[in-house]
Amino acid sequence: MAAQVMEMKQGCKAGSCGETTACGVAAFFTEAHMRMLEDIMYGKKSVKGSHVFREGDEADKLYFIRSGRVKLTKTTEEGRILNLSLLREGDMIGELGMTGGGIYDYSAEVIENAEFGVIQEKDLEILLYRFGEFAVAFTKWMAQQHRVTQLKFRDLLLFGKPGALASTLIRLCNSYGVVTKKGIRISVKLTNTELADFIGATRESVNRMLSDLKKDGIVDMDAGHLLITSLNELKSICQCPSYPACPREICRI
Repeated sequence: MAAQVMEMKQGCKAGSCGETTACGVAAFFTEAHMRMLEDIMYGKKSVKGSHVFREGDEADKLYFIRSGRVKLTKTTEEGRILNLSLLREGDMIGELGMTGGGIYDYSAEVIENAEFGVIQEKDLEILLYRFGEFAVAFTKWMAQQHRVTQLKFRDLLLFGKPGALASTLIRLCNSYGVVTKKGIRISVKLTNTELADFIGATRESVNRMLSDLKKDGIVDMDAGHLLITSLNELKSICQCPSYPACPREICRI
C-alpha cells in the first residue's frame, strides 16, 4: 500500500497541462496517514455493473479505490439519473453519519472491475480522536468534496447548459486528459447521453452544443474520444478562474 500511495503521488498527471501532481486523497494525506488508513481497511472486489452502495443505504463506510473506476449518480424525483462524478484509483468515496442514522443520497456504480479498501466509521473515529494531524487532513479532504459539488452547481446555475458543458469538458481534461499534438484527448469514452446526464440536459441539446463547439474549432473527435483543441476557449465560456483560484484537485470530474 505504501508503494501504491507513492506511485499516486508521483504518477498522477493533469491532462490539461502535463504537470505531475498528487491525486485523490494523496493530495491531502501523508504516507503515514495512508498507512493508518490501510491498517483499518479490509478488501472488497466488485465487478463492472454492480453497485458499491445505492441511494438510501446506511452511510457508515468509506471506500478507497485501489483499482478500477466508479460512477456516482443521483436519481431525481422524476426518475431521471444524473451523473455526479467519475472516480478512479486513488479516490475515496462514501459518506459518514457520525451521529448515526445517516444514509447515502447518491449511488456508486462500478463501471470498470474494481478493488476497494473499506473503512468502517467506528474504526475511522478512533483515528480521528487519537491523531490531530490526521483529523485536520481528513477535514480538509471532506471540505474539498463539498467544494467540488458546490462549484459544479455554480457552473450550471450561473452559465447555463453551455457553461456547464464547458466546465464538464475542462474537468474531464484535468481528470482523464492526455496531451497530444492535436490537443487534449479524453481517455474515457463518453456518449452524448452520458455527457447530458452530467449537466441535466437532453442528448439532443448536447448534440447541438458539441456541433457548435466543433464548428468553432474548440472540440473534435479522435477515434471515438473527445479531443479538446482549444482549452482557453472552453474556459472563456464558463469564465473559468485561473489557477490557483481553482486548483486541479477541485477542478475535476
